[in-house]
Amino acid sequence: MTNEPIRSRATLTGISSRAWEHPADRGALVALRKLKGFDTLLKALSGLFNERAVRLVFLGSAVRVDDRQFARLNRLLGEVGRTLDAPELPEMYVVTNPMPGALTIGMNKPFIVLNSALVDLLDEEELRFVIAHELGHAMSGHAVYQTMLQRMIMLTGVLSHVPGGALGARAIMAALYEWSRKSELSADRAGLLATQDPATAFRVHMKLASGGHIDDLDPTSFFAQGQEYDDADLRDSVLKLLLIENRTHPFLVVRATELRRWVDSGDYTAVLGGDYPRREDDDSAKVSAAAAEAARSYSETFKQSQDALGKMVHDVAGVLGSMKLWLDEQLRRD
Repeated sequence: MTNEPIRSRATLTGISSRAWEHPADRGALVALRKLKGFDTLLKALSGLFNERAVRLVFLGSAVRVDDRQFARLNRLLGEVGRTLDAPELPEMYVVTNPMPGALTIGMNKPFIVLNSALVDLLDEEELRFVIAHELGHAMSGHAVYQTMLQRMIMLTGVLSHVPGGALGARAIMAALYEWSRKSELSADRAGLLATQDPATAFRVHMKLASGGHIDDLDPTSFFAQGQEYDDADLRDSVLKLLLIENRTHPFLVVRATELRRWVDSGDYTAVLGGDYPRREDDDSAKVSAAAAEAARSYSETFKQSQDALGKMVHDVAGVLGSMKLWLDEQLRRD
């Protein structure tokens, strides 16, 4: 897997975030908005935590990226912003942290935070992918719900002492965790569209999974792991659900496998060729259509997956549907 950068990249003029959003991401957002009291809670939490105070923490303890500080990262942010035709660029900070990672946070004015270990671990093209990944979060509006998730985690202990609060908080947090995992798949696609080099995107996942030992890895074996994870039996499928219940991110091998599926589907190539939704049409995009597309995505995943639990759920759904049709027919006859 070469480290050679791509010298020429297509500029995706006027691209809408819908071009890279995973159908289940949009579907999860629809579900979040339908949670009873969710909007009210979101506004209450927004007032409880001063977003300006959060920014001041990073302003006082981290390093803000500009043309004189981490100039290389500042240049990469500008380049991915031009490739994705971002209307505006968020602020970006580098913070001391021994764990490789990054996040985009903020409800009104999102900003990007890169851990110092990540900057040390990745080369320039790999950092381009990560910065574009975070910019994709910002352009999709994911930072609002990521901030919400972090605040809900902080309030879990308080809400557990409120009558009925623990149950409501758990329902909201479960939806937020599910959405968060799907939003990472969307942001990976944004990172790939800005980098326009699948090998670089896959290399980032491989480095993060191995702690940087890329020379000891083999891409074929790495993706074979992903296929083995998908081909789990029923017992492992239940375990997988339990393992990811409280995770904000999918497993790294799974993320790489999902991104390769998107490339193999032809959708990635179509976007680079100019076949993508435009921001100017975002207002006319229907929520119901997004929900229907999400439902189709889940249905196709169950049909095509070799996962035993997925196959069982799909088969049971078919049996129940047939039983309902038979029962309706009997009732009509009566």
